[in-house]
Amino acid sequence: MAIISMFYGIIVSMYYLDKKRHNIPHIHIKYQEQEIVISIPNGDILEGKLKPNKLKLGLRYIRMN
Repeated sequence: MAIISMFYGIIVSMYYLDKKRHNIPHIHIKYQEQEIVISIPNGDILEGKLKPNKLKLGLRYIRMN
């Protein structure tokens, strides 16, 4: 797992060769015990749940980067 960014307790990471469950490019966003998988670059949620305010920050991160 490569950590791309950390801010406000949120960890944005990418797994090397993670094609077992998701065949499209994606990132993992974790906050405490919650995790969500978001596709790149469109920001569709592939899996998981995250607090609404943390999800908003994660999606903003994707748009900015």
